[in-house]
Amino acid sequence: MASSEEHPGEHPCIPPGLSDGETIELLWQLRAQRRQSSPKLPETVTCLTAPDGSLLYLVGTAHFSDSSKNDVATTIRAVQPDVVVVELCQYRVSMLKMDENTLLREAKDINLEKVQQAIKQNGVMSGLMQILLLKVSAHITEQLGMAPGGEFREAFKEAGRVPFCKFHLGDRPIPVTFKRAIAALSLWQKARLAWGLCFLSDPISKEDVEKCKQKDLLEQTMSEMIGEFPALHQTIVAERDIYLTHTLRQATRCVEAPHNSQKVPAVVVGVVGIGHVPGIEKNWKKHLDINEIMSVAPPSRLSWVLGAVIKGVVVGLVGYTCYRLGGV
Repeated sequence: MASSEEHPGEHPCIPPGLSDGETIELLWQLRAQRRQSSPKLPETVTCLTAPDGSLLYLVGTAHFSDSSKNDVATTIRAVQPDVVVVELCQYRVSMLKMDENTLLREAKDINLEKVQQAIKQNGVMSGLMQILLLKVSAHITEQLGMAPGGEFREAFKEAGRVPFCKFHLGDRPIPVTFKRAIAALSLWQKARLAWGLCFLSDPISKEDVEKCKQKDLLEQTMSEMIGEFPALHQTIVAERDIYLTHTLRQATRCVEAPHNSQKVPAVVVGVVGIGHVPGIEKNWKKHLDINEIMSVAPPSRLSWVLGAVIKGVVVGLVGYTCYRLGGV
């Protein structure tokens, strides 16, 4: 189940002298007045309905995009949700408070000690991939002058302004994703992926990021990635589509009205990368079992023996590269 927390937020001024019950009823009525019955929402929003009549407004975003932040704010203000769910897990919740300077500082401060710590916590290949993906984020941040996850921070801020709104973390824990992704790749694929991430240097413009919100370009990009690393796509995208669908469905259930305890259909806003939207739509009405995609199979003895030889080379190469790049 998704992590959650009651978001205190910024509520309107309450007249003095009201009882707790009167205050709750006033805030409930205020939210009902603000909630638009037929909202005009951005094109990036998809509406899905649960069996009990609850509604999910799914906002597809580009993770480095000012317009995505606007889409999120517009949607939350219009529908005044009971719950906001974002594509983050407890291991990435710090992104809600991360800025460009922090991300760049953390990325540039990658040294052998951090590499060793990541390997100790997540295993050799998963730890290195974690370090390398941080470098990718830092590269994009330097190119665009903005930190990733602005849409999630916007969602957190706007959720705090909606009375009774809860904020949920809806993504699969990233250590599970890393370990399953690495386990699905051959040793040669692991080396190729690590090498490509190490030497990522292609320039990226804000126009390139905004084009990612066009589904045709996204599908083309995904097709290219599937062709090169189909197993990676399965674990990083398709399996997380299933997990996100599960947590979104858990959130999109009737809620109890605080002033009279009656069950009413919920209104939920989900904020996910636009690449996950087609998968969530496809899985929305399916029976899902997430136990299988939460397990990490131990490596075979043959894989362990071969890995012991090749990983030594890969660790030395990637670790040294991370160290050198971290000092740039």
